[in-house]
Amino acid sequence: MISRPYDAVLCDIDGVLRHWPSADDLERSHGLPEGALAAAAFAPSRLHPAITGEITDEQWRSAVAEDLAEICGSSDRAHAAVTAWSDLMPRVDHEVVSLLTQARAVATVALVSNATTRLERDLARQGLDDLADTVVNTARIGLIKPDPRVYQLAAERVGAPVHRCLFIDDTAANVTAARDVGMTALHYRQIEDLRATLAVLVSAAPDAQHR
Repeated sequence: MISRPYDAVLCDIDGVLRHWPSADDLERSHGLPEGALAAAAFAPSRLHPAITGEITDEQWRSAVAEDLAEICGSSDRAHAAVTAWSDLMPRVDHEVVSLLTQARAVATVALVSNATTRLERDLARQGLDDLADTVVNTARIGLIKPDPRVYQLAAERVGAPVHRCLFIDDTAANVTAARDVGMTALHYRQIEDLRATLAVLVSAAPDAQHR
């Protein structure tokens, strides 16, 4: 039997496993120009403290609402817009779920995400909390991708040397950083790439014991 190429699969969440809907209609209904929510929420000065855990998800969203108050014409309208935006749910790619489930039968799987303190709750709401062996949420560790320490910590969490890890992400800089620490990395663009990459893992070790 051909030995499996990796002992662990480390997968990004948003952009691979989940895909967020457009906020265009929501913005129009709340009197906001297109792109205003994203511009406010993902401004580095706002986002960085949220995804490093310096502030909670609730504090981040409240700050975004205050940033939008002038555009909306009032703080109440801005908070209503952010509340509606917060209620949006991402679409789960169930083929990615299936592929990761197959991979988990022969290797350890971790989800690794630049996320806020809301991540674990959201995963549970969508039935994804048992998909992986562990979740590395940057808001819980105080570091964000592409910091090499994120990858090293993730490898420690799954109990695998970095060179025995496959890392998957839709952001090129994060993929490059994973390769720099010694991981095999896939720049996710389409499901066919992931299917082919994980097929090599699953077919190489059909009788392997998990962990």
